[in-house]
Amino acid sequence: MNDNLVKIKDPVLSIRDLCVSYDKGKNAVDNVSADIKRNAVTAIMGPSGCGKSTMLRAINRMHELYENIETTGNLILNGKDIADMPTIQLRRKVGMVFQRPNPFPTMSIYDNVIAGFKLNGIRLKKNERNEIVERSLTDVTLWDEVKDTLHKKGSFLSGGQQQRLCIARALAFSPEVILLDEPTSALDPVATSKVEDLMVKLKENYSILMVTHNMSQAARISDYSMFMYLGELVEYGKTKDMFTNPKDRRTEEYLTGKFG
Repeated sequence: MNDNLVKIKDPVLSIRDLCVSYDKGKNAVDNVSADIKRNAVTAIMGPSGCGKSTMLRAINRMHELYENIETTGNLILNGKDIADMPTIQLRRKVGMVFQRPNPFPTMSIYDNVIAGFKLNGIRLKKNERNEIVERSLTDVTLWDEVKDTLHKKGSFLSGGQQQRLCIARALAFSPEVILLDEPTSALDPVATSKVEDLMVKLKENYSILMVTHNMSQAARISDYSMFMYLGELVEYGKTKDMFTNPKDRRTEEYLTGKFG
């Protein structure tokens, strides 16, 4: 809903009139407009099938891989329309981490971190590679745990470590925005807590947009929250305000467990 557009000064990302449809005439994301705050965690909540992950994928232009998906509207990243950027450049600026940890199974921990450079044909000197691997793994508090086993396969790590490795892979390019699609739903409570602590730390240097089904997680770590329902952005604001005083009846019903 455009009438609840939160006024954010110098947003990292502006979403304007975004519509995404898998079938003609039916929008999975329906006319969403929002400004995303820089150096903050913004949570996207809502019941299954409400368009959360679809919106996240639109920001990374992943839908272009499928002919049947139509996307309209504008996504402005630091003043530039993402539609005008080469996809390689966009994905260096906007990193994405998925629901299930997905390190490349045949690659070592070291090679997983710098996989994006290799896949894009970007050659690095050995000292540059070493620096990026150490910085990225340090950023996700994984360096001390794996520095002596960097050339072991990433698939040997625990689930929580694998997910932090995938976040390190996204950080290797020093992106401006990190998209997280339910990043802890496949993890146990201890690993979840580590990833949550990590997100709070990472917002010092990155802007984070996170889809979550877990309302208590959104309450714990996000600065701003969106509530989506049937493709529509129903409510958007500071997380504390939304949880204590939701403006829309549907938001209140979702947060109190009446549906979803």
